Amino acid sequence: MRTIRTTTGAEIPLDGDLLTVLETLFREITAKRELARSYEDVMHEIQHLIAQMDEEERRRYLTESLFLNSVTYENERLGAYMKKLAGK
Repeated sequence: MRTIRTTTGAEIPLDGDLLTVLETLFREITAKRELARSYEDVMHEIQHLIAQMDEEERRRYLTESLFLNSVTYENERLGAYMKKLAGK
């Protein structure tokens, strides 16, 4: 299995698991810096990772990302709807 590296040298296996990428980003960018990171820091790291992927890997991770975001969005909307119903 192919791997890519963060700017700190942490390896990420490209097995299609978006959560592995997100957990590594959190550990290497947010936790190691004790929450002292900026939008630019995170974007720079994401761009660094994407630059190491080929077209098919980018497509796979974009698909996974859109799916995860759609589920998160649905859950937030449903949560707001349930709160609205409970408040009536």
